[in-house]
Order: sequence, then C-alpha cells, then structure tokens
Amino acid sequence: MQGELDSESRRWVDDTLAAMSVGEKIGQLLVPSFYSSYTSSDSETYVELTELIHEYHVGGMLVFGARQPRSNLLLNPRAAQNILGQPLAAASLLNRLQAISPIPLLVTADFETGIGFRLSGGTTFPRAMAFGATGDPSLAYEAGRITAVEARAIGVHVNLAPVVDVNNNPRNPVINTRSFGEDPAQVGAIASAYVKGLRAGGMLATLKHFPGHGDTDVDSHLGLPLIAHPRERLEQVELPPFRAGILAGADAVMTAHIELPALESAPATPATFSPRIVGQLLRGDLGFTGLVFTDSMRMKAVTELVSPAEGAARAVMAGHDMVLHSPDDRVAFRGVSDALARGDITEARLDASVERVLRAKAALGLHRYSAVSLDTLPLVVGTRAHLAVARDISERSITLLADEGDDVPLTVGRSADVLYLSVLDYPSGWGVTVPSRALIPELEARWPNVTVIELSDRTPASEIALVRETASRYDAIVVGVFVRAASLSGRMDLSGELIGLLRRMARDSAGSGQPFVTVFFGNPYVATFLDELPTTLVTYDVHDLAQESAVGAIAGERAISGRLPISLGDRFPVGHGLLREARGAP
Repeated sequence: MQGELDSESRRWVDDTLAAMSVGEKIGQLLVPSFYSSYTSSDSETYVELTELIHEYHVGGMLVFGARQPRSNLLLNPRAAQNILGQPLAAASLLNRLQAISPIPLLVTADFETGIGFRLSGGTTFPRAMAFGATGDPSLAYEAGRITAVEARAIGVHVNLAPVVDVNNNPRNPVINTRSFGEDPAQVGAIASAYVKGLRAGGMLATLKHFPGHGDTDVDSHLGLPLIAHPRERLEQVELPPFRAGILAGADAVMTAHIELPALESAPATPATFSPRIVGQLLRGDLGFTGLVFTDSMRMKAVTELVSPAEGAARAVMAGHDMVLHSPDDRVAFRGVSDALARGDITEARLDASVERVLRAKAALGLHRYSAVSLDTLPLVVGTRAHLAVARDISERSITLLADEGDDVPLTVGRSADVLYLSVLDYPSGWGVTVPSRALIPELEARWPNVTVIELSDRTPASEIALVRETASRYDAIVVGVFVRAASLSGRMDLSGELIGLLRRMARDSAGSGQPFVTVFFGNPYVATFLDELPTTLVTYDVHDLAQESAVGAIAGERAISGRLPISLGDRFPVGHGLLREARGAP
C-alpha cells in the first residue's frame, strides 16, 4: 500500500513531518506492546501507555494476547502464563489510545495463524506448513484476506506475517511449522498469495525473518543463531521467497536476530545491527522501499549483546524504521536521541524512517479515521464462514505418510475396543493448546469404547511396560504424538523410552494384524525417528482443529490429499503423500 497516496494524503504526510519536533520523530520509530485483557482507563497499565504516547510520542503498538499470574503453589511450576486475549478488550483499548494520540498509531500484531493466534474467538488457521501441504496458494490468499478483515475490525493494521523462511533444517527449534516448506519456489508462491490476501483485506503484510531464519538450530529467543552459508547459497535458497513477496506487494519486512558472516563480517553482529544487510542487501539489491521492522528486541539474541538504549540506536543506524517491543521503550528513546546528538544518526536518516511510517499510516487512511466499531466487531470476527475456510485448509493438509496394513480408513466396527495413546514430549507449558482435548471426544463419537492413556517423558518405566503388555487386548490402537517446536522451550523431541515403546508396539501389532495408526501433531520431523511405524499421518499443528481433522481422516469421512512440503529423511521426500477418497462415517 506504500506509494498509493492521493494528493490529500501526501499533503498530510508532508505537513505532519514538517511540524514534528525531533523528539516526536524519534518516538514514531518505537512500538511498545500491551496485553488484550480488560484494561480500565483508571489503571496503572493505561497510565503507562498514555505516558508513552504523550511523553515519548510512540508511533505504534504491538498487540499481544493476555497473561495470567503463575502460582508457586502449583504442582507444575512451568504452567503456561500466556493465554488468549479478548477482541473487544483489544479494540476498546486501541480506540482509547488512538483518541489521545496526536498522530494515529500504527498497530501491529503477530497473527501468523489468524487473529485467533492471540485473541479468543478469532479465526485460527493451521500453521504455515499445512498450507504447503495443500499445495494450493489460493487457500493462503483467502486466509490472508480473512485475517486482515478480522484484524482491521479490532483496529490492527499490520500483520507481522507471513514467515517466508525456508525451513530446510530439521533441527530448527523456532521456525519449523511456521514455514510453508523447504522448497524456495513453493514458499515464495504461497507467501505471495498470502501477502495479496492481506492487502485485499486492507492490512499491511510483513515478510520475515530477513534474510532467512530457516537453516538454524538455535532459538533466537535463547541465543544468537549463526548461518554460515556463502552468499551464493543465500541467493538460491533464503532470498527468493523475499524477492517474490516484495514483488507481490509486501509493505514491510522484519529482520532476524541472526548472524550471517557472508553478508556481515563484523563478529557477533546480527542482521538487526547490520547496515550491509538492511541497507545494501534489502534496500539496495532487493529494491525494497517499505517499512523495515526489527524482531522483538527482548529476545536473548539481542539482550545478551547490548542494552536497550544501544540496541535501539544500532537498529536505527542499520536502517530499521520501527524498533519493536524494546525491553524499555523509554530507555530506547533516549538511546536513539543520544545517537542523534552524537551524529551516529543524522536527522535526514531519521526523517526518512518517519516519512515511511507516516506514509504507511496515510495509506491505511488512519489520518482520516482510526477508531473501530465495537458494535460491528462481533459480526466480523470468528464467523462460521471464516471457520469453514480454516477447517477446509486443515483437512486438505493432512498427509498420509505410510499405510502398510491399509488401516486408513480404520475399518473396525463402532463397537470395537480402541486404545488411544496420547504421547507427549513433556507435560508442562501447554497453555492454550491441550493435547488430545478435541481428539478424544472425536474418537469417542465414532468408537464409544475408547481407553485413553497419556504418556510423556515423566511416565515411569513400569507404566510404559504395562501399556505394551495390555495393548493386545484391543481391536485397534491409535496414537497421537504431540511434540512442539516452541519458542523458548529449548526442546523438540520425543523421549527415547517412548520411541522405543512405539517401535515395539508396532512390531507386536504387525504380528497380530492389529491396526496401529499414529498421527504426528506439531513437529513433523519426529516422524523421521519412527519411520518404521506401519501407518502414519502428519498434521503440522497441535491445535483442536488439527485434532478434529485427523480423526475425520482416520475414520474415512474426509479425503486425504496432503503432500509433504518438506522431506522427512530418505523415505519420505518433498511431495510424498498417499491419497485416500472419503468413504463416509464408520
């Protein structure tokens, strides 16, 4: 939407920029955050946000979900604190903040899977890799359009998505299923469709994480990843999806907290602080003229290197327009101000970023009207039509890797005794998503005689042995394997004991002819450690919709048509996937 201004909007940008003080200009580069729980206008949180607007002139806001306190009395000391926020609470707070801001706020959010990713009741789409499994860019377009329509209804203007990283490292702990796949051309095509969908719905699209976060094995929330590939390899793999997204009209790019010696020779210098990567590569070689965001400045890849003041200053010096989610926005403001006073940042450089920020606001029409209607919001957010699109994508993404016993669809009768094993990486920190929450009732609706057992890395060896000893009593076994590749967890595997159990149970079942069906939720690369299992499906997600879709596929009620957008070892290459026609309910 950048560059599409009418004469009145151009005049607003020029007049606003000319009238701004240096402090007001600096503030436009800062994007603090808030949680979307109910916030009184007479609360400390609200007072802090208004202070950031009045005294620090911040240019935008980052919308998160909500957060609950963690009790030291809980048996689980790692219980998740993050919960979903509320759309009406977010919209109400944004309306109040817009009303007091002299310059309209550019509101951002990380809605990678729709606004339901952060806000309760909003539409939640599958993870990006599921779109790759469908092979249909038109679905990405529609998901982008719906996300934009719902986001604009609550007052959010910039989606910090799509992820265009090419996930070609099976040990990537932070991108993984957030990527559309490992083929650069396919990633670029699907991302481009998503960008066009966002723009069709009136929202700005952000390509991330430049210049490519897919081939790392370090979570940048926990440390500084390094990509050691030469420039030639980056041109072939990492950069093509960014080029495609820019051609599709992406309005913004978010850089990555990663070190790339082939592009920036200074040691311990992430892309966040590199003029060569932001200025020469992104602005120069790729010709990008839109907004450039930092990734969250609270990630350890940055906070362990520099203070909030130095981090903000160096990000602006590198060429960023907006500094996102600083550990301390007030200190960040002073850091940029001091750098300007020293001459490390020129006023011309500052003006260039501020003008881009103002142009983005004008392109969205925020200089005319920035409030949203709380009355019409419920008519737009989380509708049945939007959910139907999400369900269609989820069902079409289910990928059947192997079916040696021809057990999908599962043909045992409704009265069959079915053993369901819910197998978890570890039991803590699940939060919004609950393993098997939707899957168990879906199984029971089709086969009422279901015995459910949950296993994890904390299950005693004696209980694991008992599961194997009693498994032969059942007419069929279904296994749901839930393994996360989640930011900040530092984990992405199934325990060796559980892998051993599944292998032994598969051999036992093969000898007796007992159906043994395994579904992988979350990290699909876990399937490479269990490729000898007779019947396996992959969903690329852990949420309720994926669980529901998986049971429909097992029961034969939905066709199975997904194809791998990644390779899973030598046995399952990109494009692999067994097809099944729908046969109806069991």
